Amino acid sequence: MRVAVYARGFKGSWTIKWSLDIRVDVLWWKQQADTHGCNGRMVFLSGAMALSQAAELEQRFEERPDLRNWDLRRWEFWLKEQLREKKERVRHEGSFFGGQAGHGTTSDEDGNRKLWLWDLLKTPPEAVFRLLEEAASAGRMKQRLHEAGAVDELSRQADMLTELLRGRSLLAAEVDALLQEAAPMLAGAWHSAAQLASLQGRLVLEAGLTADAGPPRGCGLLRTGRAKLPRCRRCGSEATGAAACAACGRADCAYCEACLALGRSRACSLLLRSAAGRAPAVRAAAGQSTAAVRGRWGLSAAQGDAACAALGFLAEPPRGGSAGGRGRAWRPQEHGARHGHAPAAPSRFLLWAVTGAGKTEMIFPLLGSILDKGGRVLVATPRRDVVLELAPRLAKAFQDTRIVTLYGGSAERWQAGELTLATTHQLMRFYQAFDLVVIDELDAFPYHNDPMLAFAAQNACKPDGKFVYLSATPPRPLQKEAARGILPHAKVPVRFHGHPLPVPRRIALKSIEQCLRQPLLLRRLSDALRKSLERDAQVFLFVSRIRHIEPLVQILRRAFSGYVVEGTSSEDPQRADKVIRFRQREIRLLVTTTILERGVTVPRSDVFIADADSGLFDEASLVQMAGRAGRSSEDPAGRVIFASPQWTLSQKRAVKQITAMNQTARKRGYIK
Repeated sequence: MRVAVYARGFKGSWTIKWSLDIRVDVLWWKQQADTHGCNGRMVFLSGAMALSQAAELEQRFEERPDLRNWDLRRWEFWLKEQLREKKERVRHEGSFFGGQAGHGTTSDEDGNRKLWLWDLLKTPPEAVFRLLEEAASAGRMKQRLHEAGAVDELSRQADMLTELLRGRSLLAAEVDALLQEAAPMLAGAWHSAAQLASLQGRLVLEAGLTADAGPPRGCGLLRTGRAKLPRCRRCGSEATGAAACAACGRADCAYCEACLALGRSRACSLLLRSAAGRAPAVRAAAGQSTAAVRGRWGLSAAQGDAACAALGFLAEPPRGGSAGGRGRAWRPQEHGARHGHAPAAPSRFLLWAVTGAGKTEMIFPLLGSILDKGGRVLVATPRRDVVLELAPRLAKAFQDTRIVTLYGGSAERWQAGELTLATTHQLMRFYQAFDLVVIDELDAFPYHNDPMLAFAAQNACKPDGKFVYLSATPPRPLQKEAARGILPHAKVPVRFHGHPLPVPRRIALKSIEQCLRQPLLLRRLSDALRKSLERDAQVFLFVSRIRHIEPLVQILRRAFSGYVVEGTSSEDPQRADKVIRFRQREIRLLVTTTILERGVTVPRSDVFIADADSGLFDEASLVQMAGRAGRSSEDPAGRVIFASPQWTLSQKRAVKQITAMNQTARKRGYIK
């Protein structure tokens, strides 16, 4: 994208600005000069500079005390000096204004005016409109601002665009897609309205990438000592890609590869965001009793206690005060987001609930407390299938609430709702939109260990909003913060049925690699599997390698000819069908990888983990796999077996975590 660039002097301060429609800027700053009764100056520098160059010029500009005395020749020398320093050429297509203006112009050999300078207070209004008329007749802009009612219509369009982009962070192509659906009359013709909303301080316009000194502190993205690469404003990642770009003409226009699936964020692409700090975050009502919460939402004692602790957190005032009001004065504002600064990290709360505790039901009171006060809530989960599973449950619980579900290919991606249910990647399209953000399965792929998604989640929440993390196996750093009292949290140490968690037992077994070469070594595992099958349980057998599944299935089919044995993995196109057949008891023994460690509930099941000492199985994955057993009240004491040649620290920690939860549940009187 190419933009107009100008220097603006107002009230003794000089800045470099770029514009999607410089006619709007001229009218705006002329109005400001007339309103305040103080003169201002505008120096037009370029009519068509690549956005990447314009944004960098804006960031690198340093104010000098003698700027008020510069004439056009001095400004032109400065501009050429800046561009020469970067060894880049800028294409000048002249001013949008063809007539004489202000103190004069400079011209190239063809007579095309390259720079002009205006004293805003001294320029008569008729000169402004004459130049606007000439600009419109040149065909550069569709809207002729000199016509009667045009400015009022532009203001109306700016209002509409601001409302549609409220809480969003979108590239220009995404804005067009949004408007095609929500406001077709603006599609392809919104640049002037966006420029006005930006000058009003209601929208922030910025380049998709920034040559930043590094990521904002506290967002999870590491600062490095090497040469700085451009950084993506949408996801916070370093932009490692570069390619020829027809928009700006550069052969090496940088782009972000990390968030490429949501559209290419380039150094020259335009990113639009709603302005920060327009309204304080909604807080939950204080003083809700556990009995009332349990009664309204049908929670168990353990669930009710945890939900009330979280509600108390939501009712607390934000750290450092709340954001400013909704004032919409027509005045210029500077925004930190223009230069890549992230908002302060919202307050966090950890809801640490064992597998099968009913985490979804526990968040209903939290969502209701914000929705009842007119707030907006986001529930983010790592996987599309979980979004599709949760959607009808949330719709049933909140029947009068507008719920939007977002995932790759969602038909609702441009719709707005009071309650948004989304995969974590979709969070990159939001900016300070939500009063409460709930991150489900915090420790799961792809959210876990992905700073890009953590950055997006933080940006999606209002600066004084609240975060609630849900996890049965929170990362160890969060566990330590909770133990030290740094991170507010609540533990739900028991399942909804009130029975203790099955504690894993170990059997010594050679590695599966060895057992496949010598099937007789599988005898101890086979004996244990037979006990589970004979007690009429469904059996999960987790392995660490996809390549082990098929040969192990063949051996087990021969050993258990009276039972249906199947295998599945992330590479299996029939995985969904096999899971259904397993739930329906058509398949009795399912050999699988950690792809099924979450989200699959089978009422009467036992869990076996082969090669439990594998480096691919950490404490969290072992606890999650063990959590497939004992989930129903009819069979709460399902068996969990760790089969491995070595007894590793991860296995010990998994057993210790499960045992500690059972002990806590007994102390609190939650165990039946």
